[in-house]
Amino acid sequence: MLDAETIRSVEQFLYREARLLDERRFHEWLGLFTDDVHYWMTARTNRYPRSSKAIAILDADRYSREDPETADDFGLFDEDIGTLRARVARLDTGMAWAEDPPSRTRHLITNIEVASESCDADLTIHCNFIVYRSRGETEQDFYVGTRHDKLRRIGGEWRIFSRRMVLDQNVLTAKNLSIFF
Repeated sequence: MLDAETIRSVEQFLYREARLLDERRFHEWLGLFTDDVHYWMTARTNRYPRSSKAIAILDADRYSREDPETADDFGLFDEDIGTLRARVARLDTGMAWAEDPPSRTRHLITNIEVASESCDADLTIHCNFIVYRSRGETEQDFYVGTRHDKLRRIGGEWRIFSRRMVLDQNVLTAKNLSIFF
């Protein structure tokens, strides 16, 4: 079992990360990742659970799987440190039209839970998020979902080496998906 100090340090790390994103301090945000990070996001699908009595489906593959977060799912993001750096570098050019004018975001991180199988070296973190994005005069978007992060202590500091996000929305109404989560 992890001590309260470790859990508190993880919470503070995640809150700091959210602040860096909201303040558009993307180069500092990149410093929170390891060089071998896998940053992946999918969205939920509308499929019937196997226990459903509402409809009989002849094709068993159309039923919902138990785990919506497998690597076989379509990734809205499927990135490594190189592609994350490239996205940040593109923002620096002034030529990222999807972010001109820049988005304003507010990242809310809730229900932070350190998995019981975690050890001091690597931690598995489960949390929920809401990201509010506004841009220009009238664009507003909400993104709601769950996140599974894996953290590792490097040089006494937490670093993210895996992030898997699942959006609760199955249809995105936003004009683009150019922000970071």
